[in-house]
Amino acid sequence: MAAPLELRCWGGGWGLPSVHSESLVVLAYAKFSGAPLKVSVIDNTWRGSRGDVPILTSEDNIVSQPAKILNFLRKQKYNADYQLSAKQGADTLAYIALLEEKLLPAVIYRDAKVCLNLLSNRLGTSQFFFGDTPTTLDAYVFGFLAPLYKVHFPKVQLQEHLKQLSNLCRFCDEILSCYFRLSFTGFSPAGQDTVDANLQKLTQLVNKESNLIEKMDDNLRQSPQLPPRKLPTLKLTTADDESNSFQPLSP
Repeated sequence: MAAPLELRCWGGGWGLPSVHSESLVVLAYAKFSGAPLKVSVIDNTWRGSRGDVPILTSEDNIVSQPAKILNFLRKQKYNADYQLSAKQGADTLAYIALLEEKLLPAVIYRDAKVCLNLLSNRLGTSQFFFGDTPTTLDAYVFGFLAPLYKVHFPKVQLQEHLKQLSNLCRFCDEILSCYFRLSFTGFSPAGQDTVDANLQKLTQLVNKESNLIEKMDDNLRQSPQLPPRKLPTLKLTTADDESNSFQPLSP
């Protein structure tokens, strides 16, 4: 019998199982791969470092950071990527790097906007990024986009742009409906008051950072010394290209 897997992560709200992007990545991947996680919601996250979660424990193993947790789950035979070709595996790494560099920190609004547009073009009309089966890339995109899509902010330009990309919104809604509808209520065992306080702090933080980002972007656009920015040099393919480049992954 396999050792029990316990995941410590942030609590949820606004219809999300967690309001923390990296926690959502792991939760989604576990659903896609069938990993039986026992989820322990941490409600005092704001009292400590935001880098403390998610954490996966199994017997004597303690694993943190989404990439390391997903690798650990794959070694336990919970693999959502077994059908990917070598090229699709390379595309996965390229898009994850793009998400982490341009969208997660959202240093400059237009860079994050370009990232969203690339994701929307890559998804197209497909259900998931590599067809009908969700993979690691879908877990990362969902984890990074769902809080931006669902959390109620007074006015955030990046959120408004995301809501104009209907295929990405549908993508998030379908994952929530198919994989999390019966698993999470959005409330933690510690009580609604604690969760509300945490979510209020999250909203205040994002609003503050969003205002700063928009001011930085305005200043950069007005600066005559601003050099033209180059898009990532990684070659990212569209869904229509996949049928011409299928190669099985190496063992």
